[in-house]
Amino acid sequence: MEYKIIGQTVPVVEMTLNSGESVYTQSGGMAYQTEGIEMKTNARGGIMKSIGRMFAGESMFMANYTALKDGAKIAFASTVPGSVMSIDLSKMPSGLILQKGAFLCAEQNIEISVAFTKRISAGIFGGEGFVLQKATGNGRIFLEVDGDSITKELAPGEILKVDTGNVVAFEPSVSYEIETIKGLKNIFLGGEGLFLTKLVGPGKVVIQSQNIQDFAGRLIPYLPSSNN
Repeated sequence: MEYKIIGQTVPVVEMTLNSGESVYTQSGGMAYQTEGIEMKTNARGGIMKSIGRMFAGESMFMANYTALKDGAKIAFASTVPGSVMSIDLSKMPSGLILQKGAFLCAEQNIEISVAFTKRISAGIFGGEGFVLQKATGNGRIFLEVDGDSITKELAPGEILKVDTGNVVAFEPSVSYEIETIKGLKNIFLGGEGLFLTKLVGPGKVVIQSQNIQDFAGRLIPYLPSSNN
């Protein structure tokens, strides 16, 4: 499989597949394709894994695309302004933990499963839900990033505090918990909410420059109202 990322505002990843090569995405992720691509939709991994994906922010069913001839092309698009990130999981034997909504598409030998946070407080207050996703396998996965991606390599014990919603992915060796912002003035006047995500190394962390939930919240005052 060959691929290239096209565009800067709302990019797509365009793949060129040889006969028999296959990729999959969540339902509705395909942007365009050439002749010679066969699509099959299924509950990848069974109904229980499908339900788990639903709670992790993805669709229950996955669309599988297989090339019937060499040189067939297919593209998958991000849903909001941002970027598409390609990660070779064969270089990450322990896999990668993903926040909900980060998965765009992957090669067939990549497995997406449910991953629970180690601390229940992270699940209750983290803003990304108690259920995360874990990607493992020998191949490429493509992540959808809101805004620009920033990759940090944390040393053992190194701490990175991130605004809720800005975490994209991290290695399983990185611990994930929630820290309450201290001080009533900071909570009510600081504009950052009640909690920060606390990531503790060692391991790689991917964060995004835009929090789409905060961005959507800023648009609400400008949307038409039924009272107008």
